[in-house]
Formats: sequence, C-alpha cells, structure tokens
Amino acid sequence: MTALTVPIALTIAGSDPSGGAGIQADLKTFSAFGIYGATIITALTAQNTHGVSGVFPISPDFIAAQFHSVVSDLDVSAIKTGMLGDAATVETVSRLLAEIPNVPVVVDPVMVATSGDVLLPADAIDAVRRVLIPRAQLITPNIPEASRLLDCSEATTEDEMRRQAEALMAFGCGSVLVKGGHGAGADAVDVFFDGREHHIFRRPRLVTRNTHGTGCTLSAAIAAGLADGKPLPDAVEAGKLYVWCALEAGANMRIGGGNGPVDHNFALRKA
Repeated sequence: MTALTVPIALTIAGSDPSGGAGIQADLKTFSAFGIYGATIITALTAQNTHGVSGVFPISPDFIAAQFHSVVSDLDVSAIKTGMLGDAATVETVSRLLAEIPNVPVVVDPVMVATSGDVLLPADAIDAVRRVLIPRAQLITPNIPEASRLLDCSEATTEDEMRRQAEALMAFGCGSVLVKGGHGAGADAVDVFFDGREHHIFRRPRLVTRNTHGTGCTLSAAIAAGLADGKPLPDAVEAGKLYVWCALEAGANMRIGGGNGPVDHNFALRKA
C-alpha cells in the first residue's frame, strides 16, 4: 500500500480554552484546508468570548523542547506564529525559526485581543520588530497593530494603509498584509504588498459581533495554503475567502455571551 503524504503546518501560539482563537482556531482552520496541524503552546490563557482573565506563560526552555520534538519528527511545510506573550518568548521563537530557515513563516503580530485586552508589552513589541519580523515571509497586522509597530497614527484611508504596508517592509519581512477589519466604510479592505506592487482585497463589510479569532484564523489559513504548496498571493486570496465565508456563516451563531467565534466548520455544515 502506498503511503499517503499529508502537508503539515505548525502553529506557535497561545491556547484559548473557549475555542475561538489561538491554537484551537488554528487547528480548526488547518483541518478545513485538509492540512495536518501541529502545535507549540507559548501560553495558557483563561479567556472566553468576554475577555482574557489570566495568562500563564510557558517557559522558553519548554517552548524550545516542544519545538525540537516536533521538527525532529514531522516534516513541517509552513509555520504561523500567534500570541507570544513577552520579549523572552519572542526572542526564543525567533532563534528556533532560524534553525529551519527554508520553512515559510507567517507572523500574526498578536498585540491586543478582540475584547481589547493587551497581550504584548512594549519590550516584546520591540523584539517583534527586531528579531521576529525578519524571519517572516509574511506579516499580517491589523490597522491598530500596524500603527503600534510603526509608532504612528492608525491608517484611516486605503492610501495610508498602502504607505504603512511599505513602511513595515523596512523591518525585514518578505511581504505585508495590512488587514482592514478595524476600518470604516461599506467594504473591508486589506492591502497586500510584496515589495513590488500592492494587491487589494475588498469584500463587503459584515455586521456581526462574532469576530473572535479572525486574525488567528486568517494567518492559519494562509499558512495552510503555503503548506499545500500554493504561491503566497494565492494562499492569501484563499485565506481571505475562507475567513469571509466563516464570518458570514457565523454571523448569527450564539456561542458565549460576548464576541463569539467565526464558523470554522461552515464547509462541513454545507456538506
């Protein structure tokens, strides 16, 4: 019998026990794309759809132990990073990524939860700029995260998003996707810059409170596409479509009493 080879994607992120964000969202997304998911947990959180009430960081040594266990055995084809928590974790993860430089990395610079809880202190943001972003084939900041990384005002127009995407390239990443979900207007506009030209992704803005984990889900979907061998622009386009469909399908779900999750399983529900 011929062995079946399945693409493998790895998420390095925090755990969300309510299931809407973090590694839980990443694994659901990988599965939706037919990708085998592996995980390295950087922090345990106590959170739900209302917010984060506690964070228990995993030691850098144990993060490294998880990493070496996974990559010594599994043939990882793409990696995404999410919540890293503090500067020591950012620096540890950056050093670990340097050990497998040929594996594409999507960095979701998680700084603030949907609920508004701050997840990354100032020294850790500086570490993201200095050592993590240069490891990334793609970074996926939303509008507030882009402004924090650049120490500037939040973009309010498409032209400002373009300029900020260009400015973020100076940190050494391969490409930038500035997400426009926090913007205004009838359409949600994302700006993808590959160092040469801009690609604009435009979708009707959906009115829903169920947006918990959208950033995690998008970066995981893009990583899934890369693991499956898609060129980066195609992986971004497929990821954007998946998130929009998950938002649309989950708009009326009632999971929890706050900002609920998107419907990661919308395709299964249609099957």
